[in-house]
This record gives sequence, C-alpha cells and structure tokens, in this order.
Amino acid sequence: MSAPYQTLNHEYDNSLVSNAFGFLRLPLNFTPYNSDAQAVITGVPFDMAVSGRAGTRYGPEAIRRMSMQLAWEHCRFPWTFALQDKLRVCDCGDLVYTFGDADDFSTKLCTHIHKLAAAGKVPLCLGGDHFITLPILRGVSAVHGQVALVHFDAHSDTYAQGSECDHGTMFHHAPQEGLIAVDHSVQVGIRTEFAPSDGFLVLTGPMANDMTADEIAAAIVKRCGALPVYLSFDIDCLDPAYAPGTGTPVLGGLSSDKILKVMRKLGALNIVGMDVVEVSPPYDHGDITALAGATLALEMLYLLASRQG
Repeated sequence: MSAPYQTLNHEYDNSLVSNAFGFLRLPLNFTPYNSDAQAVITGVPFDMAVSGRAGTRYGPEAIRRMSMQLAWEHCRFPWTFALQDKLRVCDCGDLVYTFGDADDFSTKLCTHIHKLAAAGKVPLCLGGDHFITLPILRGVSAVHGQVALVHFDAHSDTYAQGSECDHGTMFHHAPQEGLIAVDHSVQVGIRTEFAPSDGFLVLTGPMANDMTADEIAAAIVKRCGALPVYLSFDIDCLDPAYAPGTGTPVLGGLSSDKILKVMRKLGALNIVGMDVVEVSPPYDHGDITALAGATLALEMLYLLASRQG
C-alpha cells in the first residue's frame, strides 16, 4: 500500500489523530492523477454564481472540519464494513484558480476532473455553489459520455434566464451541451418552480416526503438504468431545520434521516462522479449543515465502496 494510506487501518496512530486538514483526516495528496486512489476528493471554494446569500466558498473547509467528527468510526453505522477496507480515497486539497475569473475557474475545474476520470478515478467535489457541477459534468462526460443525473435539490436549476455562470442554470445548459441524458435523469426534493417539459423525472418535495425511502430509491435506480451516473447533492434539498446554512433555503424539504436511508439504497448505480454543494457556513448554526454535508459525502464514498469486490 502506498504511503498516503498507511495510516488508514483499524488502529489510531499519531499521524491520523493529529491531521485535521484532509477530509476524514486523510493525508493530502497533491498528485492524485497518478496515485492509487479510486476516489479523489477536491474542495471547490467558489461562490461567484450565487443569486442570494454568498458564503459557499467556505463550504469545503467547513465540511472537512466537521468530517473530523466522523473519522473515529471505522465502520460507519449501519454499514457492515470499514470504508478503507474496500476503497482507496485521497483528498487533493482545494482547486486553485484565478480569483474573480469565472472562465479560468471553469476551465481549470473541467481539466482537473477530466484528468481524474481519464485516470479511472471517481471525483467527489465539495462545493462551493452549485454552478461547479457544470464544468465537472464537462470533464466527466468527456470520458464517460452522456451520464444520468441524480439531483437532490430544492430547485430544478433548469432556468433559462441568467448567464451561464449562474447556480440556477446548470441543468439548462448541460442537456444542450449533450452532457446528461435527461430521459434517464431524476430530480428529488424540488419545491420551487420547475417546467415538466424539461424532461426530468421530478420527485417534488411533497411527493418525496410522502414516499418511503425504498420507493424513492427504486424510482431513481429504475430511471438511471445502466448508464453512468453523476450524483449531485445540493444541501438545500434538506429542510432548513436540518440544513440552515445555505444561501437559498426553502421550507418543506426532506429530513436528514430519510435522505440517508435513500442514499444507502443507491448501490446499484454506476456512479462516476459526485458532489455536495451549497453549504454556506456564515448562515450555519452549530455547524449542523457542515455536518450534514460531511455525512452525505461519507455516505457517497460508502456507496462506491459497496460496489467493490
């Protein structure tokens, strides 16, 4: 096993306990493309595309910090195996780009994700506002072709108005660019204006709250079929009672309990990329939103691990 993973065993050692920089105390690895990692975490501190309250540029740092609360549990409840026994993960730190230059940001993020995907790795990005998903999809689809989108959110983000650099227009532009297969994509938790003509299967917030976790997961798996899947989780899918620290909170969302139950039933999906976005620490209380983001990111990694032999 290579050096970055030697600390990830069932016994604490000084390097694991003292490190508070990487997600889950993972040692940072700034050369992820030629590492043996199967999944690579990237922080994306970007909030130039927000329409409301800014602050998601601080999301990656907050999510990593709260992941320390999860690092002690080697076998994450209720999974029956330790993550590190089945999946090699590294944290490559935060994306570096020219401040204030949205084009430079998009190009560098797309290039980074493309290199990861081409090296056979699954990217997990910690946002940042939701616009980051568009350049990520460009990088992923360049390797995997059209992907099915599984999108948890309070908003459809299919709005045609506004610029390309807008956290509410990504899933208007992505189908036009041929990045996602809309007829195999699903949106869960939507409880603001959306157009059925956009073609997505939409499980609205009220619908999802009335469905069981099994029913939601089954609908997602059926919709995606055998296509490669990109999983995007906007933290405002959760009700503000569970995730107040976000820029555009909407009442009537899903509970953290139901979301976790749904996520754990998506192991049949062929996931090729993932993100957790819109955690905004300036509006958080007691770090509960950052904890939700860190927990969801960990569950995503367990989904990948559950598909390993």
